[in-house]
Amino acid sequence: MAGLKSTVVVLMVSSFQLQSTVRKTSHVVGDALGWTIPSGGVTTYATWASQQTFTLADTLVFNFTTGFHNVAEVSQAAGSDPCTATNTLSINPTSPVTITLTRPGTHHYICTVIGHCQIGQKLTINVSPSTAPTTISAPL
Repeated sequence: MAGLKSTVVVLMVSSFQLQSTVRKTSHVVGDALGWTIPSGGVTTYATWASQQTFTLADTLVFNFTTGFHNVAEVSQAAGSDPCTATNTLSINPTSPVTITLTRPGTHHYICTVIGHCQIGQKLTINVSPSTAPTTISAPL
């Protein structure tokens, strides 16, 4: 009986370790460029995003000059024109901004300062559901 209890404890600890090793990635938006008006135009952040893999519980870190930029998440309805700031889900005016990705699907982020989104300060990402770790269970 003592052997069975120690086996169950080892399996429980192993299960907790597996769950805690699910990898979470912190994505610094734009890398060294940060969150600003990109000199490369409207494709700059799309190119950056295409080189990333976004999953649930990852974070986006937006670094920008407070007072000159902000970051707003806009609704899916604004997807055809993400520069429409009337459908903001959240707006953050103070840098740095860290956003945890809590739902799968398409997400749109813009700077709402007049003209900034139109000249490229916008980001659209697709968040995939994370893969749940396999839980090992022992018969009792």
